[in-house]
Amino acid sequence: MRRRIILVLQIIVTLVIGIPTGFAMGVRLKDLVTVAGDRDNQLVGYGLVSGLNNEGDQNPVHTLQSMANMLLRFGINVPATTLEAKNVAAVMVTADVPAFQKKGARLDVTVSSLGDAKSLLGGVLLQTPLLGADGKVYAVAQGPVSIGGFSAGTGGEGGATVQKNHPTTGQIINGALVETEIPATVVRNNTIELMLREPDFTSAARLAEAVNEKFTNSAEAVDSTSVLVKLPENARQSPVEFIAYLGTIEVSPDTPARIIINERTGTIVATARIKISSCAVSHGNLTITIASTLDVSQPNPFSQTGTTEVTPRTDTKVTESKASLVPLPELPTVEKVASALNALGVTPRDMMAIFQAMKQAGALQAELLIR
Repeated sequence: MRRRIILVLQIIVTLVIGIPTGFAMGVRLKDLVTVAGDRDNQLVGYGLVSGLNNEGDQNPVHTLQSMANMLLRFGINVPATTLEAKNVAAVMVTADVPAFQKKGARLDVTVSSLGDAKSLLGGVLLQTPLLGADGKVYAVAQGPVSIGGFSAGTGGEGGATVQKNHPTTGQIINGALVETEIPATVVRNNTIELMLREPDFTSAARLAEAVNEKFTNSAEAVDSTSVLVKLPENARQSPVEFIAYLGTIEVSPDTPARIIINERTGTIVATARIKISSCAVSHGNLTITIASTLDVSQPNPFSQTGTTEVTPRTDTKVTESKASLVPLPELPTVEKVASALNALGVTPRDMMAIFQAMKQAGALQAELLIR
């Protein structure tokens, strides 16, 4: 009966306030951090793609020599100068191998043309070893290349060319086999290191505090990125279960006051913590319109002199819209900032200029990033 009363009270509070009691409002720790040592490794290799139907390399030296070397491995000794690479392209093959991948695991690979091939459509990547930064082979790639596009054209002057996507770069899904496992260590001296994806001192302190609420005096924030967590005595034999449990702990990360502007696309993204001090804004638009037309000047009828000539005529019109100085009170939330600027009737690009001017005037209490 008592539990039922508590549940009813929680439902009533939820309906009135809109926040469920007894539940932590935050983000899972696993969505905020990565574990040191649990990282991808980059692999790269050089190979050949065959079967390109005259769309391959135009006989560069490195492709011809690679073909000759490959044939020599199969007992066919021919000079590189006697070969043609119309159906073959030299390519670079790249892949990312996650930590703890075992032998026989499959990886996706990206294939990109190294020479002057026109397209990799229909090509097959021949067996290519993929090397790590230490020069060792960790995977082997092979298979048909999928480019998801095409390229067509008649060539020559005046010829039409049609292209979809990028025909000289493709993928092979599950095209590589892991041959050597890359060692990875996540536990050192019975301690794991959690690294924030978005470094912040406040978030690191909150993260350590949330972990310490579950495991007393086990977490310590080292800096804005790293939080060291000591494994409890009963978790040292099974750190995987402990790390999995840590990932379920909820933390409320701190969000900095920041405005990001992308001038190429006209995109503005602002966090909820931005504030604008009291200021006045006036923004007017200056529009200049230039129109060029061609007039025809003809001689008088039956005139024996003069010729018909085309004379250009240019009309220039300047329009400047009126703008008044609008006072803006202190705006403590992003919603009020957006409402105030929208009330001015400005476009996104005008809003970018206003934000930059506010930052220069010291009225914008936020970090302004222009991409």
